[in-house]
Amino acid sequence: MSPTEPAPQHREIRSFVRREGRMTVSQKRALEELWPVFGVEAPGRAQGAFLQQIFGRTAPVVLEIGFGNGEHLLARAQAEPEKDFLGVEVHRPGAGRLMNRAQAAGLRNLRIACDDAVEVLRDWLPERCLAEILVYFPDPWPKKRHHKRRLVQPGFARLAASRLAEGGLLKLATDWAEYATHMRATLDAEPALRNLAGGDGYVPRPAERAQTRFETRGRKLGHAVFDLAYERVG
Repeated sequence: MSPTEPAPQHREIRSFVRREGRMTVSQKRALEELWPVFGVEAPGRAQGAFLQQIFGRTAPVVLEIGFGNGEHLLARAQAEPEKDFLGVEVHRPGAGRLMNRAQAAGLRNLRIACDDAVEVLRDWLPERCLAEILVYFPDPWPKKRHHKRRLVQPGFARLAASRLAEGGLLKLATDWAEYATHMRATLDAEPALRNLAGGDGYVPRPAERAQTRFETRGRKLGHAVFDLAYERVG
């Protein structure tokens, strides 16, 4: 490589693959017409007042990573108007569906980003700005050669902890037993996080986590569901 050639760039391993799938006319229209209301774009650099700017107020903020069709995020935003909710999802049809439902419900405490959640945490948000981070049913990447793609890794644990306010909560759920064990071991090793569970490391399903169609389908197939909860400590 000559001195004038740029150095090769390291390619980050992503925890997702973009699969756009079929988008309905309604979802497409939502992405075009409702994005100015609910959509959030990268600010260029982390800004201390970024969340206050996009929501127009100062309130506790809950971030959900990979909200799918947005059933849980919508329910919580409706039930807790005193909080603001930021959802990150790369599946654009799901984002369009959620925007349609949020508009119908008249919500103003919900925003959506269609970006890589790690980049949102790392590049958009300042430290200690979130009340909760939710990671429900992330892709387990079950094949061993794909485990490096899993979202919950030591680097993610450190990053998530840094974005939580002291006392803030990281909540997770999976129906893949081996991934649950991996999550628990990874997060237990992060000194800025404290496992809120008892002996087996898991907690009961939080009351506010409504059972989604995805989870219902998994339970019908005999899948056990594992919930984890961690607190940001000083």
